[in-house]
Amino acid sequence: MSTTSHTSASRRYRVELITAESEASRFVRHRRLIRFPQLTMPLLAAYTPDHWEVSHTDEIVQEVDFNKKLDVVGITANTPAAPHAYALAREFRRRRVAVVIGGPHATLLPDEVMQHADAVVVGEGELVWPQLLGDFERGELKHIYRSCALPDLKTMPAPRWDLIKGRTYGKGVTIATRGCPFACDYCTIPQMYRRRMRYRPVGEVAEELKRMPGRALILWDDNIGADRSYAKELFAAIAPYKRWWTSQCTADVAFDDEFMTLAAKSGCKALFLGLETISQASLNVANKRHNRSAEYSEVIRRFHSHGIAVQAGVVFGFDHDDRSIFRTTVEFYRSVGLDSATISVLIPFPSTPLFKRLDAEGRILTRDWSKYNGKKDVVFQPALMAPRELLMGMEWAARQFYSIPSIIERLWRSRTGLWWNVVRNAGYHLALRNFGVVGFNPEHVEQHAEFQKTLDHRG
Repeated sequence: MSTTSHTSASRRYRVELITAESEASRFVRHRRLIRFPQLTMPLLAAYTPDHWEVSHTDEIVQEVDFNKKLDVVGITANTPAAPHAYALAREFRRRRVAVVIGGPHATLLPDEVMQHADAVVVGEGELVWPQLLGDFERGELKHIYRSCALPDLKTMPAPRWDLIKGRTYGKGVTIATRGCPFACDYCTIPQMYRRRMRYRPVGEVAEELKRMPGRALILWDDNIGADRSYAKELFAAIAPYKRWWTSQCTADVAFDDEFMTLAAKSGCKALFLGLETISQASLNVANKRHNRSAEYSEVIRRFHSHGIAVQAGVVFGFDHDDRSIFRTTVEFYRSVGLDSATISVLIPFPSTPLFKRLDAEGRILTRDWSKYNGKKDVVFQPALMAPRELLMGMEWAARQFYSIPSIIERLWRSRTGLWWNVVRNAGYHLALRNFGVVGFNPEHVEQHAEFQKTLDHRG
C-alpha cells in the first residue's frame, strides 16, 4: 500500500494502537481475576504528536473495531501473537489504512514482519514514532524504522493511563528502569534492549507515581534490582506516598537486607522472580548461573519475612528435565510456601541462542509462531521425554500447584498478603478449570496410556 501526501497543515489524523494477543493468551488471561495491562501502547501514545487523535485496543478486554475511521494502525505483538497480528494487518490494509507493526517479534524477525505491514519498527519505538508519523503525513512512509540511539528515559512522559480500559486493578503502569544485564539464552530482552541498562531520574519517577491512578501500581521493569543503589534511592523516595506496587527482579536481592527493608517500607507487596527451574544443571545450560536453586527455599523465606510475596516464573522442558521434574517441582514449591507461579513450557523464541541451538540440532518441530505460546503447544523435541509428555506434565503440574489443598498449604506457610493472595490463587484455580485438558504425570505414563485405552474403548 502506498500513502498519499497530505497538504493541510491543520489536518487532524487518527491512529489506533492495538496490543495484539494470541488466541491462547486471550483464552488464558481473559479468565484470570487479576490482569495487569501492558505498558507499550499507553507509553507510545504519550509520544504521539498533539494533532494526532489516539485510541487504543487491548485485546484482552476489547475487540478490534475495523470500522473506525483511521489513518494509521500501530500493532505491537509478541511471537505467538504474530500470525494474529498479520491477520489484523491484512484487514486494515484491505480498507486502505496504513499498518505499522512493532514489538518483540518485529525486532526478532523484521524481514518476515515487513511482508505484512507498510512499516516495521525494530527495537524501541519512542524515538522513531514521531518521525514515522511525520513521514506518513508527507507521504514518505519508510518500510523499516530502527532507532540509531537508545532512549535514555530522562524526561520520559507519563503513559496515557486514560487509554487503559476494562481494568479494575492496576491501571497505574510505568517503568523506572529498562533492560537487564543478564543474557539468558531463551530470553528476548537482550535483542530488544541490547543489554544496556537505563535509569530514569528518581525524582521524575517519584513525581509520576504520585499522579498514577489507583493505589496499586505496576513497575514493568525487567529487573528493578539491577542497580541496588538506584533501587534503594527510589524506594526511599516513594515510601511517603503509601502506594502498593509490584515489579520484577532477580532472586539475589533477597540477601540484601537493606534492599528488602526499603522495598517493603515503600509499599512493595510482591515481586516476580524468574526462578524458572529447580534444576541447577538446567540453569547453568540456560546461561542463568546467577540463579542458585539450592537457595530458593531461603530466598522465599526472606521475602516472606519482609512481608513481600513471590510470584515465580516456572518453566518445564530444559534438557536436564526428566519425567520426575513435574512432581518434584510441585512438591518443593508447596513445601516452601511459594505464593503463586506462572507455569509454562520452554519457548525457543526465534533468533535467541536457544532457538539457534535447537534448530542446529534438528529439534525445532514447527515455525507456526501461534504455537509458541508456552501453554497449549510444545514446539521443540525435548531431550528426555516426548513433546506430549512435556505438555501434559506442565498442565498436570499447574493443576496440582493450584489445587485447593496446595493453595491452603502454600498460603498457610507464606502468610503474606493473604487478602489478595487468596484471590489471585483462586483466580488461577478457576481459570484452569476452564481449560479442558487436565494433563497427567509423565512418571505414570504407562498407567495413563492404559487408562486412556479404557476410556477410548468405552467411548
